[in-house]
Amino acid sequence: DPVLPLRAAAAAAESGLPLSLHAVRRMAAAARPLPTPWPAEAREQLVTLLGSGRPTVDVWEALEAEGLITQLLPDWERVRCRPQRNAVHIWTVDRHLIETAVRASEMTRRVSRPDLLLVAALLHDIGKGWPGDHSVAGEIIAKDVAARIGFDRVDVATLATLVRHHLLLVETATRRDLEDPATVRSVADAVGSQGTLELLHALTEADALATGPAAWSSWRASLVADLVKRVAAVLAGETPEEPEAAAPTAEQERLAIEAFRTGGPVLALRAQTEPPTEEPSGEPEPLGVELLIAVPDQPGVLPAVAGVLAMHRLTVRTAELRALDLPDPVHGSEGSERSEGSVLLLDWRVAAEYGSLPQAARLRADLVRALDGSLDIAGRLAERDAAYPRRRGIVAPPPRVTVASAGSRLATVIEVRAHDAPGLLHRIGRALEKANVLVRSAHVSTLGANAVDAFYVTGPEGAPLPGEEAASVARALEETLRG
Repeated sequence: DPVLPLRAAAAAAESGLPLSLHAVRRMAAAARPLPTPWPAEAREQLVTLLGSGRPTVDVWEALEAEGLITQLLPDWERVRCRPQRNAVHIWTVDRHLIETAVRASEMTRRVSRPDLLLVAALLHDIGKGWPGDHSVAGEIIAKDVAARIGFDRVDVATLATLVRHHLLLVETATRRDLEDPATVRSVADAVGSQGTLELLHALTEADALATGPAAWSSWRASLVADLVKRVAAVLAGETPEEPEAAAPTAEQERLAIEAFRTGGPVLALRAQTEPPTEEPSGEPEPLGVELLIAVPDQPGVLPAVAGVLAMHRLTVRTAELRALDLPDPVHGSEGSERSEGSVLLLDWRVAAEYGSLPQAARLRADLVRALDGSLDIAGRLAERDAAYPRRRGIVAPPPRVTVASAGSRLATVIEVRAHDAPGLLHRIGRALEKANVLVRSAHVSTLGANAVDAFYVTGPEGAPLPGEEAASVARALEETLRG
């Protein structure tokens, strides 16, 4: 009976009971290979095993110890006990896949095809046993495995899409401008259908929760949910509108007028929370802090603000920048130029790296000094970096700067992948200022020791950079970060 190992394993996991060593060894000794494709019962028992929650782990490991898993799924051998490349993972590749299935089993009520969610969870990182991009390799393996275990052509295609794009939602949500229609359309084109989007949303969360505490947060969850909502609207036939410059809020206008009147920076801090959860406490969970800054338009604002935030150990998540021309009456003279009243508005989302947030007055005082040149930000950050303990023999890979193709019609998207370090955003800001480009927004994503930051930049006239100029800016930025 070739289905016996799966039937026994599913029964044990469903009952929350262990499989005895004697039983597993007897089944391993007498096991016969399953036909290709698998009979329906075998596929159903595998899904039952994967959907049984936490007991699945011990049962799966019992089968794996006696070679039954690799007999059922030969591709498993390449990920068995395989270490992860990124230290943010707390499990080896094989254990991470099972942990993802456990997390996915908690989400089966959210999707219309729980069987596809569970099998995608099992296979999403299967490509890590092969060279190259594990998502690309995994797509090929997933097609083969899904067909072998008896899914039909449509389901095989869905599973392959889920494996190929299992990082798409979280990477797009944290590294791209969700207000840009090009961003939403690109995800909709890759996903293709509402059903696949629903599965991918659940898989994204299960994968992140099974990775480790640094991979998922209320902030990431809120961004992914926002992206999913926008993509679902496009898949339903709605056309995303080109974003228009939103009118400044009353608070932004107040800060801008005050900044122009005083000739210096003005800022305000405001905590952000998500709606109350369904937990017994029902308390809203913090998503970070919104930092609004208004400062008279002048060179060096972006690197100065980034440097001050780094000095105060504030982690930047997103940054939106815009220029606001104040109405003439504010200037005090009828003949004054509108450009004389130009104020930069910076809307940042930040979080305290350690402890509580600094007082707004301290941030402003340091920002004033940074803008007038009396505060040596680069030197202060270099001192802190030199004080960090260094592990011998550990050399970070060099930074890589690329221009994202078809990233946006409104701006050029420059993506920076580098080792996270104090003041990285400050150094990038200085390099972009030197290249004479304007930063419209920045989307910062840090996972473990790796930072992936995306900058939406334009030329001085506000248009995307020509291809060769964009490539030149990317090369110059990479050389700066390598230096």
